[in-house]
Amino acid sequence: MRKMSAAAARRTALAAQGFGRRKPAAPTRRTVLDVVGRTQLLQLDSVSAVVRAHYAPVFSRIGGYDRALLDEAAWSHGARRPRKLVEYWAHEAALIPVEDWPLMRWRMARYDHGRWEGMRRAVERNPTLGNDVLEVIAEVGAATAGEVERHLELDKPRPKGSWWNLSDTKMICEQLFANGALSVDKRVGFARHYDLVERVIPPEILAREVAEDEAIRELTLRAATALGVATEADLRDYYRTHRTQTEPAIAALVDAGELERVEVVGWDKPAYLRTGAATPRRIEGAALLCPFDPLIFFRARTERVFDFHYRIEIYTPEPKRVHGYYVFPFLLNGELVGRVDLRAERAAGRLLVPGAFAEPGYCTSETVAALAEALREMADWLELDKVVIGERGDLAPLL
Repeated sequence: MRKMSAAAARRTALAAQGFGRRKPAAPTRRTVLDVVGRTQLLQLDSVSAVVRAHYAPVFSRIGGYDRALLDEAAWSHGARRPRKLVEYWAHEAALIPVEDWPLMRWRMARYDHGRWEGMRRAVERNPTLGNDVLEVIAEVGAATAGEVERHLELDKPRPKGSWWNLSDTKMICEQLFANGALSVDKRVGFARHYDLVERVIPPEILAREVAEDEAIRELTLRAATALGVATEADLRDYYRTHRTQTEPAIAALVDAGELERVEVVGWDKPAYLRTGAATPRRIEGAALLCPFDPLIFFRARTERVFDFHYRIEIYTPEPKRVHGYYVFPFLLNGELVGRVDLRAERAAGRLLVPGAFAEPGYCTSETVAALAEALREMADWLELDKVVIGERGDLAPLL
């Protein structure tokens, strides 16, 4: 079994995710989609302290770009500009290539009666509400859960002590999204506008049937492509599959020559190298990584690959936070060298940096210069005039 150094594994992981490449002078729809071709998915999240989570990984890899390019690929389509991305539960809620929709059908089947217990209870409370929702959307087109409820009230005035309400309507919409009856046609103000799946997914993709074992193999291969070199746990986490699914898939991919079993020095578990994955001699460049970036969203892997202990502190009471509310790790020349608490004040045109912290050994002039440039680049991308540095952290006074 071939051995890899930890440094080589780290460079392989970064290259697989699209780091170390020259940034395009003028990003296009094609270069935006090339990022998704490498990461395979972009996680969605409602927090907008700086910018929505799905936009940030693209910026980290190609620099300032027009976010409308990503919006159009996912939520606007037409005869000349077909939809390229679609929402579904992949890692978490995520944008995935529309061609991958059939690979998720096994999960849709498992979610048929509810994705979680509260949703199952909502379905049990409202046995006919699902059909009512589908009828409304079939008639009026893409709609939010609130719009669906208003149409239901017009058609079926709500009696006192009604068996459905806004929260249940939203949960039923989410349930129909989870089991594949509905998809998301567009977002307005980040609110989902649900539509019948056949009006969102092209018919030739919707008609494709994929057995569960084949789908898991394909998803495991996509995870391996995105990660470069990974443990079984890494591969399993990427699409949130189960060990009982991932282990046979890995074995089949090793037999097929798509994965190679390797030993990474310092890793405590076997690793699998994607056949053909590049291992550059060096990774150069700087990037601010949002908490939901695919490079770092599996915290155990982040610690193993980068020796970087990272936890998001959004839900930690402020007095107990170590680094801040919404902290971006800072990648510089292939290493995570610091972390920066960030906030965008759009009305005031300011990018706030309440805290900036160096990892041990990286509180240097090189780190400061690169971080200052990266912060200015982010502010320009977000159309913010000023970068305002706070007082917390050893990098703050140097910045």
